[in-house]
Amino acid sequence: MEIRKLLTIVEETRTEMGRQIDPPTRKAAAIAVLKNPYAGQYVEDLTPLMDLGEELGGLLGNKAREALGIAPEQAQSYGKACIVGMKGELEHAGAILHPKLGKPFRDALGRGLALIPSVKKRGHAGCTIDVPLNHKDAAFIRSHFDGMTVSVPDAPAGDELLVVLVVTDSGRPLPRIGGLTIDQAKFEDGLR
Repeated sequence: MEIRKLLTIVEETRTEMGRQIDPPTRKAAAIAVLKNPYAGQYVEDLTPLMDLGEELGGLLGNKAREALGIAPEQAQSYGKACIVGMKGELEHAGAILHPKLGKPFRDALGRGLALIPSVKKRGHAGCTIDVPLNHKDAAFIRSHFDGMTVSVPDAPAGDELLVVLVVTDSGRPLPRIGGLTIDQAKFEDGLR
C-alpha cells in the first residue's frame, strides 16, 4: 500500500442554536490518501484493493477512535467513504470499502452490530464528501443519524484514492425527534 498522507480531523460542537452542549459532541475522521494501483485501466480481479481495505479498516478505525481519546466501547457512531480520483472507477471504491474493511473497523470499536453506512464518488483534488453516520450497534437510534463533511485540499490526485472512516462519541447535538434512544436499544440485531 502506497500511502501518500494520513490525516485526522476532530470536530467538536460546543454550542448549537445558542445552547451549550455539555459534554460537547465529537466526531473524528481518519483519512488515508493512497495510490490507486488500477488507475487508468480496467482490471477484472480487484482482490488486492479488497486486501487494502482490510488493512485500512484497522488502521483508520483505530486512528479515529484514538483521536477522540476514547476506549472502543465508548465509540457510538461510525461511517465510511471513499473518493476515487478521476483516473479510477467507482468499483475501486467499492472494493476498498465493502468486502473486508468492516471487520477490522468494527474490531477497533469493540463491536459494531449495525451496517456501516457508506458513500463513494469519483472526484478531483479538494472535492468534499459527506460521510453518513449511524449508531454502530443499533441503526434505528435517530439521534445518531448524522454525517461529517470531509475535504483534503490536494487529494485525491487522478491516480489516488481518498479513504475516510469516521467515529463519534455521541449523537447529534440537541436531538429531539423521538424514536429509539440508547437507553431503549437492545443491541441484538444491529437495528434496535
